[in-house]
Formats: sequence, structure tokens, C-alpha cells
Amino acid sequence: MPTYQLDALGALGDPTRRAIFELLAARPRAVGELAKELPVSRPAVSQHLKVLKEVSLVTDSAEGTRRLYRVDPRGVHALRDYLDQLWDNALAAFAAAVEEEE
Repeated sequence: MPTYQLDALGALGDPTRRAIFELLAARPRAVGELAKELPVSRPAVSQHLKVLKEVSLVTDSAEGTRRLYRVDPRGVHALRDYLDQLWDNALAAFAAAVEEEE
């Protein structure tokens, strides 16, 4: 598995980053908007966004004088592909075990 997928899973293991990611899944937001909905400071939100951006789970763009963050579909797609592969492997192993017992 590529490292960035492990990094993405690790990044989402942090409850605050996961909360930020879930808020951004609903709609794009600025750092200040995110900080108002979370029990952490704006600088802390910015640091969490930096981590999520490094693992390709969020992207940002300039909107006037602020930056809007949104979920990066490419990173989500790669993570989903990884999870689908895990699921496929688990189902194949289960099917093999059932056939072996019969």
C-alpha cells in the first residue's frame, strides 16, 4: 500500500482532524468557521488542516481575502480504493475458508 494511504488513515485517527474532515465533507469552510465549531484555536485548526493537506485529504483555494478548505476528492478516492481492496481481500479469504471446510 502506498505510504500516503497509511498517512491518510493516520491523519484521520486524530479526533480533531476527523471532525475537521467531516465538517469539510459537508461544505467548504474557512479556518475561522471551523474554529467556531471546534474546541480548539484557529492556529490549531490551521495545523490540523496542514496535516490533512499533506496527505491529500483536503485542498484549499483563495476566495477573496481568505482561504477556503474543502475535501480533496483525489485523496478520498485513493483511500476508498485501499479500503475496497482490503474488503475484497477479506471476502476472498472468507470464501476460501468456507470452501476449505466443505
